[in-house]
Amino acid sequence: MQAPSRVATRFSELLAAAAEGARRLDGEGVLSLALPLPGVDPLALLNHLGRAEEFRFLWDSAPGLCLAASGRTNSLELSGPRRFELAQRFSALSLSRLAAPQPCPPLARPRVLLAFAFFDSPLQDGEGVPGVQAVLPRWQLSRQGRHCWLRLQRNLGGDCTARSVAEELWQQAEDLLRLPAAAPGGPAAQVLQRSDWQQHYRLAAQQALALVDEGRLDKLVLAVRQRLELSDPVEPLALLAPLRLSQTGSCRFLWQRRSGTALIGASPERLLTVRQGQLRSDALAGTAPCGDGAGLLASGKDRLEHELVVETILAVLARAGLEPRRPRRPRLARHGQLVHLHTPITAALRGHDPLTIAAALHPTPAVAGLPRREAMGWLRSLEPFERGHYAAPVGWIDAGGDLELRVAIRSGTLRARELILTAGAGLVRRSLVDRELAEVQLKLGVLQQQLNLPTGAELG
Repeated sequence: MQAPSRVATRFSELLAAAAEGARRLDGEGVLSLALPLPGVDPLALLNHLGRAEEFRFLWDSAPGLCLAASGRTNSLELSGPRRFELAQRFSALSLSRLAAPQPCPPLARPRVLLAFAFFDSPLQDGEGVPGVQAVLPRWQLSRQGRHCWLRLQRNLGGDCTARSVAEELWQQAEDLLRLPAAAPGGPAAQVLQRSDWQQHYRLAAQQALALVDEGRLDKLVLAVRQRLELSDPVEPLALLAPLRLSQTGSCRFLWQRRSGTALIGASPERLLTVRQGQLRSDALAGTAPCGDGAGLLASGKDRLEHELVVETILAVLARAGLEPRRPRRPRLARHGQLVHLHTPITAALRGHDPLTIAAALHPTPAVAGLPRREAMGWLRSLEPFERGHYAAPVGWIDAGGDLELRVAIRSGTLRARELILTAGAGLVRRSLVDRELAEVQLKLGVLQQQLNLPTGAELG
């Protein structure tokens, strides 16, 4: 077999690693093989990664980690209050039981991919999305800096042998290296029609502020959903590629459970990151247009909203037995055309399961409210739609125990010629309904603009 061009590893070395992995598995279980590649772009190649696979995933935090994945080797879908615990168990078992015989850098480790729903169960059976989806992918293409690795994971048995897995990986590497490196172009589509959301939001926000004024809630983050009818079907990656320029500080993501529907977004907010036993969580609350950062820092309403989020995250981590640290004052974080108040919070993990900490943190007051239980109940009552993945954790956990979960804000669901965008704003004392409505409108408008979706002439 001829070596794929520009790959240093020889096929004989790959075949020897495959044989060693099969020996460890005693012929049954998941064999995980990897090849180093030159610096290809996972975003540009995702559509060619296991072409027949329905499940697709993209995690694009470049210049940090960029990860494309497709197909399912093992997967879990369930709802209920134990979803974080069971996702942790599934991830640990899946990653500990596979055979990955080759040494590799952290960027190339096997990963379980995770997408949670905002609520632990849909409001009605058969609607919405599962409380958690966890996938050990078949294909994984990861890049960080100049380093890039392609990984294949297959269950051995029957016609699937160690040699056939090695040959399949080698052939895919050859195919990818022959392809052009360009990322997908922008979408050739216009917005023909937008659904109206303002009237319902105004009424719901008035009810929410009455609850705050009565002291029944300290904060509530009401979201709206806007449906955009597009002139043509759009490929999800064509929407995400332009966000590399307009949302450089965010993490672009794609979660495609099956063909025909996809969650896309560019999240500026970390729920939880774990690296070598150190965790970080972001308090991100308080929003203004770029150029108004000084006004945001001086806003009593926004500083109050932000401090509620900071204090809650600190309290959650302290109750878990950690010693969280924070800077004394919030800083400004620019993401595209918006600026936010931002406070990073760090702590040593101290042997805790990371998804147990994530369960305690989700949802933060930045996307739900306070007190949490009461706020969650009122969101079910006041929002006339299933939140689904909106404002829920999405990300991955790897074989070394590192993890990253982003909060799925600045996001939408794409179905052929329909794009559903979701955005929200926090209501606290001193909030004004018209100002909060304008903030939500700003977020929706900025996201549509950055997705490069012009408005058709018929909308004016």
